Amino acid sequence: MPLADQDLFPPTDLATAQVLIARVRAQLDAEGHAMRAPPPEPTTCCGRGCNGCVWEGWLAAVAYWRDEASLLLG
Repeated sequence: MPLADQDLFPPTDLATAQVLIARVRAQLDAEGHAMRAPPPEPTTCCGRGCNGCVWEGWLAAVAYWRDEASLLLG
């Protein structure tokens, strides 16, 4: 099923983001599209649940990357 026809909700955690990235990359490869790599996973989280945690920013960046990919796959 094409990416544009799938319900790709914003990722809410590491596992859902990794699945989303894999699905989007597979679709990009299948259709022969070149696109920048998804954002790298953070390595600086202190684990204290800070407001504005690096993981929150990363999840938002993954959602933006997904949106950019959907424009290519339209």
